[in-house]
Amino acid sequence: MLNARIKLRHLQAFLEVARQRSFARAAERMSITQPGISKTIRELEETIGASLFERTPRGVSLTQAGLTLLRHAGPALRALEEGIGAVGEGRTSGCWLRVGALSTVESRLLPEAILRWQEGMEGECGVNVVTGPSAFLLSRLRRGELDLVVGRMTEAREIIDLSFEHLFYERLILVVRGGHPLARETQLEPPELMRFPWVLPPPQTTLRQQVDSFFVRHGLELPARQLETLSLPLSRHYVQVSDAVWVAPEEAAREAVRLDSLAELALSLEQQGGSVGMCTNASLAPSLALESFCETLRGMAADKA
Repeated sequence: MLNARIKLRHLQAFLEVARQRSFARAAERMSITQPGISKTIRELEETIGASLFERTPRGVSLTQAGLTLLRHAGPALRALEEGIGAVGEGRTSGCWLRVGALSTVESRLLPEAILRWQEGMEGECGVNVVTGPSAFLLSRLRRGELDLVVGRMTEAREIIDLSFEHLFYERLILVVRGGHPLARETQLEPPELMRFPWVLPPPQTTLRQQVDSFFVRHGLELPARQLETLSLPLSRHYVQVSDAVWVAPEEAAREAVRLDSLAELALSLEQQGGSVGMCTNASLAPSLALESFCETLRGMAADKA
């Protein structure tokens, strides 16, 4: 039974501090004073008999007890908010999914899966898609703010304690615009690429780890001219109007390579590629809509095999 001393405001404050990693920013978001939010967290810690946060040079981080509470408090509070919202808005007859999408799947797999899923469902079914780096999306999944995250994420440390199901492997490839000086070269050495700008995934992302490994293996330093982004439209346009080399998810570049507006370089960044799959929060019971969508993704993965 829930301790009667734990109030909704305690859990809301806890989740906001965990989200912001700062008492000051959390207090600002909740429109209360910093001493006020500190007092609320202290009351919660005294009630459950455990310290939830520890201070670090970068702000505050969750203790093991805090991580345990986060896995349960986030989904529970989110479920309560949805229940109240459904009653208030009269949307109980419909279904709604909240999906986190990594750049490895947002070009083809995810939009096609959503279309196939909606066509097979009865009634009105909506999907809210959130994009971003794996750390951001997996943190939201852990807090119960997303139902599912899809993409390449097995290298992310935030995947611990979440449930991941492999779908297929997909490579990162090196691509340039059609007509680029390197486009028709059949043999390339990594140093030859250093004469050109690069479009890279940002630091601290799972995709960037593969890029950094490539540079280390070949004893190279990152180029001075670079664009760091996960935006596929920005990356594609920048490469098509310049001589830049793009580290691209294979799915994102496949169609443009087929049409010759982009060209894949004859140099492998990685052989097999990374595991693309779907990640769920096992502490949150899946809805029928989520189970159906996961089955749609499995079917599409089988089609790719």
